[in-house]
Amino acid sequence: MPGSTDRFLNIRRDPHSGELLARGGDLEAHSILQRAGFIGVVRLHESYHRAPAGLTEGEESRLATEAVGRLRAVGYHVDCDERFDTESRPARYPTLGASVSHLAERLREATDTAEAADVLTELTAPHDGILAGFGETLGALAQFFDGLGNASDPYTARRLRYLADAYVRVIHSDLAHTREQLADRHAPHPDHEPERSAVCACPPPPRALPAPAPPPVGAARLRR
Repeated sequence: MPGSTDRFLNIRRDPHSGELLARGGDLEAHSILQRAGFIGVVRLHESYHRAPAGLTEGEESRLATEAVGRLRAVGYHVDCDERFDTESRPARYPTLGASVSHLAERLREATDTAEAADVLTELTAPHDGILAGFGETLGALAQFFDGLGNASDPYTARRLRYLADAYVRVIHSDLAHTREQLADRHAPHPDHEPERSAVCACPPPPRALPAPAPPPVGAARLRR
């Protein structure tokens, strides 16, 4: 089956470097690994996940065991070191990202411009829209870096504020304008027009005493 290899992962301690590494899987698996605490690594010819620096061996084992349980709970096949094996299958709850992605499904199903404008409102509402919250989150993260104390942290804080001001604000403004255009149009989407087959042109089922057949279509016109 195409893509079936993406359902397989291995989580093992590298025999040469001693690092705890996770390899394989698709984007969903990578999200699960990162929520368990792994860090993504992208190289020129490969990508994988590793445990964060500075963990004790026991902390790494707990991290790996949790990842194995989470992955297996949603159907991934995980090959792992024996000490990471577990029967635990933690419950999985909808993520905030999945809630936002639901807007894409609503847009695919939108039948007119008003419905599409409603979806964009969730993104662009000035007080509590998704982009407003995203910009506020970047600002809070910048404040967090301001207080960390490393020499590079002020630069990171400035970079985050720049992203919020120069990119998020532009995206917000552009999508808000798009939302207003849609709200003014009042137009159906041609891909979602009612199907003509909804009103069946087939003859009715026969009755006990069949009715006489109707004249051919256009016969009345021919008699003129």
